[in-house]
Amino acid sequence: MTATEEPATRAPRPALRLEVGHGTDRGLRRELNEDSYLATDPVFMVADGMGGHEAGEVASQLCVQTLRTSPSLARGTHRATAATVQDTIRRADWRIRQATGARAGTTLSGAVLIEISAVPYWLVANVGDSRTYRMNGGDFEQISVDHSEVRELIDLGEITPEEALVHPRRHVVTRALGTGDDAEADFWLLPVADGDRLLVCSDGLTSELRDPEIARILNGYPHAQDAVDALIDAAVRSGGRDNVTVIVVDVRTTTAESGAVPAPRGAGAVETLDRERTSAAREDGDGSRPPGETDDDDAQR
Repeated sequence: MTATEEPATRAPRPALRLEVGHGTDRGLRRELNEDSYLATDPVFMVADGMGGHEAGEVASQLCVQTLRTSPSLARGTHRATAATVQDTIRRADWRIRQATGARAGTTLSGAVLIEISAVPYWLVANVGDSRTYRMNGGDFEQISVDHSEVRELIDLGEITPEEALVHPRRHVVTRALGTGDDAEADFWLLPVADGDRLLVCSDGLTSELRDPEIARILNGYPHAQDAVDALIDAAVRSGGRDNVTVIVVDVRTTTAESGAVPAPRGAGAVETLDRERTSAAREDGDGSRPPGETDDDDAQR
């Protein structure tokens, strides 16, 4: 560089501003609230316990505790990958089985905020029939895919989505943490876009409110906590037959220098991560240590 040359100007890095609302309600029919959740950057996830007699509550709480103490998901960091999140989920599965004798389980759904080459992404994970949705620009879509008997019947063409809403087996899940033969999570990778409104919920919401009603409520409340409160209230008023847990995350992106709102590269594209690729690091343990846990992990707890 000569004395007259100007140094290259580096583009300002987009900054994210998150507004987070969250809440849970026992509902009108259940004696206990077996839902648990974590809503602290970078983890926004809901676990819906199953098993009754407090075992479901234990399963969901162990799941959330494992997420909270995972080094790769430390508060305010965005360095997680699908592989490290899958390892954490496997560890939660192992701990639930150890604590309950595989007699109780939990669903898990939600998103982890990560960065890839300084670009923010939602890493959405799902096991069971809790759900993760995204709204942006008036578009409302379910990102996660239910692991349930009625979802399989729909995919086979044996029932319609409308019939699934009242099917007697609509609450039977085909994957769960802590019980059953399949606890693997599915993953989706979505670029974070300005104006994103992420919704994570247990099926206590979606069993009472149809998607158009959920979208209408989300559109009607500009603040995340107000939207959460309205959704929970509507689900309880519609019957409240199950525990209801809701997280809403609103995103605004700005640049520090200009205040302009950039559009992330590839916004709107949804990439489904290959399950085999994210599962390649599985270890065959002898049961004395949770999958993926090391001595370094022990030091973190």
